[in-house]
Amino acid sequence: MKNGDVQVTHHGRPASMLRGRDAVAFLAEMDGADAESQQQAMARLTGNYKRGNERKAGEHARNQR
Repeated sequence: MKNGDVQVTHHGRPASMLRGRDAVAFLAEMDGADAESQQQAMARLTGNYKRGNERKAGEHARNQR
């Protein structure tokens, strides 16, 4: 944003807002990182990262198509 804030969105909706030092650190981390690393950093930032149940969910009967 013009004032230096960083807004992380998911499907066009705001997921997180960073201001000040946090925004600068986030942009420094994003600079030069590959797409996968950027995605992981944004997931950690928003708290939406793997919770350990993905493998178990994949083994569920309704997901066996």
